Amino acid sequence: MRIVNVSQRSYRYRSARKIGDANWPLGFDDMTGGFTFIETDEGITGVAPLGGSAVPSLAPLLIGLDPRGVVGLWQSMIAAVFKGGNEGEWKAAISALDIALWDLKAKINLEPLWKTLGALDGRCKAYASGIDMCLTDAELRAFYRRMAGRGVDAGKLKVGLDMDADLRRLAIVQEELSLVQPRPSLMIDSNEYWSPKQAIRAIRQFEERFDLTWVEEPARRWDYRGLRKVSQSVRAAVATGENLNDASDFSPLILNEAVDVVEIGMGTTGITGALQVAHMAAGFELPVAMMNCPGNVMAHVAAALPNHMMMEVVEAGREVCWHADNHIENGFIVLGDSPGLGITIDEEKLAALERETQEHPRSPSPPRSRRRGAGLYAVPVTEEERQLGPR
Repeated sequence: MRIVNVSQRSYRYRSARKIGDANWPLGFDDMTGGFTFIETDEGITGVAPLGGSAVPSLAPLLIGLDPRGVVGLWQSMIAAVFKGGNEGEWKAAISALDIALWDLKAKINLEPLWKTLGALDGRCKAYASGIDMCLTDAELRAFYRRMAGRGVDAGKLKVGLDMDADLRRLAIVQEELSLVQPRPSLMIDSNEYWSPKQAIRAIRQFEERFDLTWVEEPARRWDYRGLRKVSQSVRAAVATGENLNDASDFSPLILNEAVDVVEIGMGTTGITGALQVAHMAAGFELPVAMMNCPGNVMAHVAAALPNHMMMEVVEAGREVCWHADNHIENGFIVLGDSPGLGITIDEEKLAALERETQEHPRSPSPPRSRRRGAGLYAVPVTEEERQLGPR
């Protein structure tokens, strides 16, 4: 079996609702979507629900080779970007190609990916995450009540700009998830908005009222001194890693005891990269938590990790033209038996989105920048900002 073609399809769309955090508190719903396809000479195609502008540059490294050697192909791509580094669009392209290769490998095996990866059963614990700073209190309550209705007993709130509002809203999360169990797991996420000392002061205020399971990105992603200081100064665990690239980025945090919950996902250079980081974490007796992704497809990987804690579930309506074979039941993501990642594309909807994107192009989305005041002082959302809308 040989790889004969690599292709992509991309589109713009509006998600079902906005998502927002301390850096983009008004939220955004203008999204880009796409698929990467890897075709073989035996008519089997692997697909990943993401793409990257550098995919065409890396595709020649795969053409003509056996797709079943996924780890070796991943290593070839990593070696190819050695000089510039596994960063940005190169990392995005390797992630897309690697995920498509794993999907293809499981399809060749005629089994779901979780079985190919060695999981005993296809499920992993879920936690609710609205990416919710842009939601009203009523919308926040509705989201967590809906997740509680499916047995989810853990939730994460976006915080960092307004302590009074954060405390009020975390109480809402706790109240709704308490419908599942009296003491739900509560997490907060400040998305690197705080300095370490700001984080410690803020987290201690939260801990006067709430038992926090973890605090996410309470300092900059690479600041092992600051993250360690936070971890040693509060009761909650420090979770971080969603914006890191691969094992080389995580090792300084792990070796310097700066991370208590290691976060991995699609962006950890695909499935192969995520597995490497998870196994490294296991060697230090650290749990991992899977980041959210469209279709919850990375739950296949989470199910195969003995040190996986729980996976973030957002449900913002990002799967506008496709479906993945999984659902949430009794607080777990339950994976089906469809081969590979279990992705089914609605060709009619995809074609319509592609036409809409081509015929009515929108201005490129602005960079997702860090909010002003970060690391220095909190800048709550002003009424003027609300009137102007997202920027």
